[in-house]
Amino acid sequence: MPIIEADQMQDGCWGAGEVDLAARTARGVLPQILVVAAALVDVDNRILLAQRPAGKSMAGLWEFPGGKVVAGETPEAALIRELQEELGIDTRESCLAPFTFASHSYDDFHLLMPVYIIRTWLGTPSSKEGQALKWVAPLKLKDYPMPPADVPLIAMLRDYL
Repeated sequence: MPIIEADQMQDGCWGAGEVDLAARTARGVLPQILVVAAALVDVDNRILLAQRPAGKSMAGLWEFPGGKVVAGETPEAALIRELQEELGIDTRESCLAPFTFASHSYDDFHLLMPVYIIRTWLGTPSSKEGQALKWVAPLKLKDYPMPPADVPLIAMLRDYL
């Protein structure tokens, strides 16, 4: 097992700004929020991003479409519902390819987010909730400011696609 020197702790998995377990415990237990997201991939291998509209938390940041999972709902059913509500598209559970998940502690909650890749849907994605939409090449995802939970997904999608 490699030994990590104190001056190396700002690199790699010992990144600056990370809250350690003791600090999180001192703040108390954060409520956990389960949300689900999709990397919709078109025939040109671009990914659809949605910009959070004014008036919402983290307004102006770009994210992968999706939303909260309500009580009694599976993540897959929630994603299908959210895509219909937000983008006006239909898909099926068999079209959802599990990809990864994000786990991130914000100041007042902990977010857990399964992420699916979707290449097949019916309809043309359009803004149903006032959000801007943009198809983005995987190598350009880094050019769009995103919520902290979404940032690690950029490299994963770039490398996968």
